[in-house]
Amino acid sequence: MREITYAAAVGEALREEMARDERVFLIGEDIGPVRDPGEDLWAQYRERRVWQTPISESGFTGLATGAAAAGLRPVVEIMYCDFVTCCMDPICNQAAKITLMSGGEFHVPMVIKTPAGGGTREGGHHSQSLEAWFMHTPGLKVAMPGTAYDAKGLLKAAIRDDGPVIYIQHRLLHPQSQQVPEGEWIVPLGQADVKREGTDLTLVAYSWALTKALQAAEALADETSVEVVDPRTLVPLDVDTIAASAAKTGRLLVVHEAPERGGAGAEIVRRVAERFVPLQAPATVLGAKPVAMPYSPPLEDHVLPQVEDIMAAVRRLVAWKQ
Repeated sequence: MREITYAAAVGEALREEMARDERVFLIGEDIGPVRDPGEDLWAQYRERRVWQTPISESGFTGLATGAAAAGLRPVVEIMYCDFVTCCMDPICNQAAKITLMSGGEFHVPMVIKTPAGGGTREGGHHSQSLEAWFMHTPGLKVAMPGTAYDAKGLLKAAIRDDGPVIYIQHRLLHPQSQQVPEGEWIVPLGQADVKREGTDLTLVAYSWALTKALQAAEALADETSVEVVDPRTLVPLDVDTIAASAAKTGRLLVVHEAPERGGAGAEIVRRVAERFVPLQAPATVLGAKPVAMPYSPPLEDHVLPQVEDIMAAVRRLVAWKQ
């Protein structure tokens, strides 16, 4: 075992996949010499397989979509997830539909990799959590790893997948480190992970919210046993694992940093409700408030669910009387 950061795990996955398959190439913003000096992809592959682009998201995402349909396996780097607004046509109107509209003649093995999320004091144009937009688009898969282990395993699985995968990494996770094995591993798309066993309440969280959920569960350990489930991918969603946990504990709380309205939490609660899982308290979603992200640190902290908010929600559901 060795300890690596989340960012290093992502870089390791890219290096291994580029070494394994010469069809894999990297294109986008901030991937050249401005990147971490320890990242050697630029030096190793810059002539043919690492292309640093101008700020032109629609152009290079469209190029990658065509390259993927022609048989290559691009990894598209978008500097901020907020900037996908500039390339929704190639993502949602082209890449997501090509396989269906070609009758299966063409596939789009492409990864769109982008950092997202709030808490970094970057204001309304650089702090959004937009995963629900992609969940709503048929033809796209959505991965949101919350640990270094999952970051590497899921990126390798995404690169090997034959369809377009949106791979969203929260910026606050980048310096987080974890003990991981040597060598290669794959985390399959669509397989949730129980990060902490518990008996009183199921707490579903992903990405940076997972870190907060685990902190809340630990802080509550002397009074309540909380089971923390990380879906790891939102499409496909491992409803079996989440529903089995909710059936065991009898309570379900979903936490994410995207706004609650129309979000991943609402979808998770819907899918569990359709299984008719008996619960002892209302299934609840705790997400961000429905406002543009403020620049002010105290206001940003108020908009996003914090550890104390999660603890309060857990206590409220555990004490619920029907």
